[in-house]
Amino acid sequence: MYQNFYEFGFKLGAKPGEPGYKGIKHYIFSNSMQFVSNDEVVLIQEDTLGFIEDLKKQEEGKIWLCGGGELAGSLLENKLIDQLVLKVNPILVGEGISLFGSRKPSLNLGLVDSKQYSNGVIKSTYDIHY
Repeated sequence: MYQNFYEFGFKLGAKPGEPGYKGIKHYIFSNSMQFVSNDEVVLIQEDTLGFIEDLKKQEEGKIWLCGGGELAGSLLENKLIDQLVLKVNPILVGEGISLFGSRKPSLNLGLVDSKQYSNGVIKSTYDIHY
């Protein structure tokens, strides 16, 4: 089962089926959540890899994965992630969720862009070379 980043928003007052980001279609991958899908938020409970493979063929533009280390690791193993965008915040928390869950990939990355913000955040974008 994938840990679901979407559920974190419930602690902040969001409700199941509501988009976290307005104007962006959401696909929520969860085996434990229950809500009715709508035009903005679609719940996917099975065949995650097949769904994402099909989505990549059908959709134009970018598909963003937010949260979910186990899901990200699975997608990476199946070569379904093309680019990695990392934000480094100037805060040390001591522990947290692994970027790729239980997987420990060895990646060949090519830097595409890097930007430093006035608040100390650094955002780096990398192409993944399989």
